[in-house]
Amino acid sequence: MTEAAFLTAQRVSVKLSGRPVLNDISLSMSSRHLVVLVGPNGAGKTTLLRALAGLVPSDGAIHVGGDALSSLRLRERARRFAYLPQGHIVYWPLPARDIVALGRYPHGATDPARLAPKDAEAVLRAMQTADVVEFSERRITELSGGERSRVALARVFAVEAPVILADEPTASLDPRHQIDVMNNLRQAADQGALVIVVTHDLGLAARFADTLLVLSEGRLVSQGAPAAALSEQVMADVFRISAYRAEYRREAVLVPWAEI
Repeated sequence: MTEAAFLTAQRVSVKLSGRPVLNDISLSMSSRHLVVLVGPNGAGKTTLLRALAGLVPSDGAIHVGGDALSSLRLRERARRFAYLPQGHIVYWPLPARDIVALGRYPHGATDPARLAPKDAEAVLRAMQTADVVEFSERRITELSGGERSRVALARVFAVEAPVILADEPTASLDPRHQIDVMNNLRQAADQGALVIVVTHDLGLAARFADTLLVLSEGRLVSQGAPAAALSEQVMADVFRISAYRAEYRREAVLVPWAEI
């Protein structure tokens, strides 16, 4: 039996400063799935992620958990969506633990220094998952870019939201931690979340995604299992490249190879 969709978008369009950025996007996504969104620069990937969470105005209809997104109060949206933006820019020299604790704000935890037991446990679980417990007492401004990105991911996990939206979560990470982050997101999906990831790394996308969405010029041009969604024709038409394809340990290998 097909699992009911948890997040749907019907004919969603977005204009920014009067310029069309997304055009007529329709999606249906279920819990326990890792969905990866790819496309060239300027395709609208980040805008789609933000539109799904209600962070930018959009036309069309978005439903999450059976409710219209437009009907939800801001705090309820924040409980349903955990959003990891690009960049991980932090201006306050707070301990990493306090940054992660901000993920409990939608649940009423307003003071990182005075967490209820259930919130403290959620923060610890999140830091363990993202492998950042060792940074607990270090100021976030003293960490490297890659370390900050892992702390930011822990904050997302601390929300314990049914939908995780992650915009380029592996950027600035070394290969080991790129794989670790994708494994963590894969585990979050396996444990019940709907995880939607934006990435430029087609190799990671092909390996980890249940469903792959390809955007080009604000339109959804391909979707499905990675091998089908990133067909040779799509690679040529959308990315203007060819790719090497193989299988290693029963997982797909896709390496962008040459311009065409």
